[in-house]
Amino acid sequence: MKELIETIVKPLVDFPDDIHVDSVEEDQKITYKLSCNKLDMGKVIGKQGRVAKAIRTVVYAAGSSQQKKIFLEIVE
Repeated sequence: MKELIETIVKPLVDFPDDIHVDSVEEDQKITYKLSCNKLDMGKVIGKQGRVAKAIRTVVYAAGSSQQKKIFLEIVE
């Protein structure tokens, strides 16, 4: 799942080497935390959060086969 998130986000940003995806696994959920360069934050979020919403939709669809809920957080 980390590779999927990185594959989606890297073409969008100016500093692809600054992308880091960390995962926190709990009993019923897995939270992926996406961090990128501050200058790229607007590109990842998009106007009115449309890009972030699209990324979340793809990640949730890819993770629907797992028994745990998938969450994606975009952090600085």
